[in-house]
Amino acid sequence: MTTNATQAQNETASFAGQPDAANGLAIVRVTIGAMFVWVFFENLGKGLYTPAGYAGLINSYIKASHSPAAWKAVMGLMASHAAMAAPMQAMTEISLGILLVVGLLTRPVAFVAFLYLASLWMSEWGTAWIWELLVPVLASLALAVGRAGRAWGVDALLARRWPSSPWW
Repeated sequence: MTTNATQAQNETASFAGQPDAANGLAIVRVTIGAMFVWVFFENLGKGLYTPAGYAGLINSYIKASHSPAAWKAVMGLMASHAAMAAPMQAMTEISLGILLVVGLLTRPVAFVAFLYLASLWMSEWGTAWIWELLVPVLASLALAVGRAGRAWGVDALLARRWPSSPWW
């Protein structure tokens, strides 16, 4: 009898029949996605997706950060190819944001977001508060592991049709 009462309480406490953990991950997913969309528009307004703006930002990271020399070499390569790298970064940021907000292909998108944010964290090493990007980095990894698109996302619809797919 207590098991049924506990189960009823858990179902009442959840949103749309989803367990609380799934709802929590969905909140984090939408928040990280909104962060990417916000950053896209902020960077667009600052001109950071132009070759000159992008190269200037990356070169400032090279000069000011405490990143390993090998990573600074990678950043230098990106800055020297800013005409191609800047629009790629813009497309990456807006795509990750939109896909996370709507919860489509959440697992691979969240893993790409994890790698992308980790690269930014490395680029800014020593120029910003260490936790500033580390929290979203690890939150993105948790989204990939936790299948965060299965609550409040398009992935939930896809999972009904193909429940064994690793993509959602």
